Amino acid sequence: MDLWFSEFHTPNIKLSIKVDKQLYSGRSEFQRIDVFSSEEFGRFLTLDGYMMLTERDEFIYHEMIVHVPMAVNPDIDNILVIGAGDGGVLRELSKYGTIHKIDIVEIDEEVVRVCKEFLPQTACGFDDPRVNVFYQDGLKFVRRCENKYDLIIVDSTDPFGPGEGLFTKEFYGNCYKALTDNGIMVNQCESPFYAEDRAAMQRAHKRIVDSFPISKVYQAHIPTYPSGHWLFGFAAKTLHPIRNYDGAAWEKLGIKTDYYNTELHSAAFALPNYVEELLKNVEGIV
Repeated sequence: MDLWFSEFHTPNIKLSIKVDKQLYSGRSEFQRIDVFSSEEFGRFLTLDGYMMLTERDEFIYHEMIVHVPMAVNPDIDNILVIGAGDGGVLRELSKYGTIHKIDIVEIDEEVVRVCKEFLPQTACGFDDPRVNVFYQDGLKFVRRCENKYDLIIVDSTDPFGPGEGLFTKEFYGNCYKALTDNGIMVNQCESPFYAEDRAAMQRAHKRIVDSFPISKVYQAHIPTYPSGHWLFGFAAKTLHPIRNYDGAAWEKLGIKTDYYNTELHSAAFALPNYVEELLKNVEGIV
């Protein structure tokens, strides 16, 4: 009998992956955690039945959420990561010798433990000695911070369950307060394609626009995420993701990537017309 993992992207659309073996299944205080292995995508992690990452395509997500802001401000020194219990964001940040400290706040310690055991190529980021792990609620943690971080990376799950609070106006306002004058916040911003994801994207964008003077959206193609068309948010107090970007300076760092490059950086902010319209439809709403 064949075993398949299936995730419904809408009531009428689902992604199915043939599973070779289920490596782990358990429930933490917050959610159900599963790890599967497959021929096509390697090992993959799901939380409450929703795809979080696969070994085959996780590099796209993690490179785009990390290297875009790092290339805009080469002086980033002190970083806060919220979520990211799989360690992929930390792995990409560890490529920068200029960073002094990386604080990561993850609500679910069990996710970190499982990823370290079953997804070591991603979770290796936790081995960096500059990483400090706090098993807390990210919303509560950031409330206590002011003018502290040069970069905040919000690598949250979808806007329900444990990740719901990381999509609120209060949270984005607290992130603004926690950033230094040249601080940047980046976040995963859902997909613009299917109706439910599209509405969540618009809500998040509206709240970020209300909190930051500079708020831009960029995109990447991630095959195992709903529709494959995925968005990220770039928000800052003073730095613009294109005007303040120096691709030549970033290339001199010699950082190896498999998806991100200097030409892609600017191109990622060139959005399809239908996405631009979705964003403009909420930007002017008071």
